[in-house]
Parts: sequence; C-alpha cells; structure tokens
Amino acid sequence: MCELTKQQLKSKETKEKIFRAARHILQKKGYEELSIKNICEEAGVSNGSFYHHFKTKDDLLSYYIEDQPSINPDLLDLPRDSREAKETIIYVYLNYVHYCQELGVEFMANYYTPKNQSLNPLIRTERPYPIVTVHNYLEKCIQAGIVSPRLSLEDITTDIRMIVIGNVFEWCLKTGDADFEGNMKRSLRVYLDGIF
Repeated sequence: MCELTKQQLKSKETKEKIFRAARHILQKKGYEELSIKNICEEAGVSNGSFYHHFKTKDDLLSYYIEDQPSINPDLLDLPRDSREAKETIIYVYLNYVHYCQELGVEFMANYYTPKNQSLNPLIRTERPYPIVTVHNYLEKCIQAGIVSPRLSLEDITTDIRMIVIGNVFEWCLKTGDADFEGNMKRSLRVYLDGIF
C-alpha cells in the first residue's frame, strides 16, 4: 500500500512539473511555442514520461481546466424553485471564473484558442467540468418538474458554453481589466431568465 502511495505521489509531482513547464511557456512565449518537446525540456522529463500522463499538449491543458476544484453534481441539492436553480448554475460558473483567475490571463488566453482542438465539442468525447455539472443538475431539475425550459438541454448547455467562452475571451482581451465575475453573473442571469 505504501509503495502505491509513493508511486501516486511521484506521478502527481511529475504531472505538476509538466504543467508548470507548460504554463511557463504559455505565459512567456505563447501557444505557438507550446510543443511537447519544449514542455519536456522545460520540465526536465522525457517524452515517454509526458505521454505516460497525457495524450497531447491540449490534453495536458484540458486536464488542468477540468481538474479544478469541482462541484460534484450529485451533491448539488435540488432547488426549491427555478430562481434557486439559476443561482446554483451561476454559482458553478463563478467557481470556474475564480479558477481561471488562479491560472491567470496569459494561460487562459493561450488555452482558449481555435488551435486547441480539445475545446471542440464535436471532437471531444469527454466534456469538460462545469458544463457536465450544469447538464446533470439541469437534467435532475427538469425530471423533478422544478424547471421547464423552453429549449432542449443540449441547446441550453451549448448556449451556456458559448456565453462562458465569450466572457473568458473578453477578460483575456482586456488583459484581466474586466469585471470577469460581474459579467459572467449578469450574462448568465439574463440568459437563464429568458429560458425558464
């Protein structure tokens, strides 16, 4: 049992080292310079070590976006009414805003690029956390008859994903000099008020 724990700890340390290297490259040189070769050189690890943990560089970036301190959708209580459901969805995304702020503008600006195909919902098989959390939460609310949206669940999660990307983009475009949290809260509230 102890050996497994040591191995898991070493694995986590290696992942962190790889991510710190990628983050440094993104911040100092941009997405264009973010190659597996450059990441491995910066981190002081072999290509084999990189591929043991991640499939691609975009998989590496996505791991850190998705591995944020997440909210277990099963622990989100059913709301009393649609107003409470809206506030819970906004809360999930404000949690995401804070995580983006922790990662920093440079990282997020280089993550949210059309070149990062891990963002493409048509290509990805696994969908990133917050959208999965919100999808599952809304599904439970609809099944319980608490909300009756005017759109399909897939349309709603697509719209929310686009609103979130727009807010992240605006924040990055203004190099962090935007009311990221306020804008996210306002735009999601206006959208959700319009659908249920």
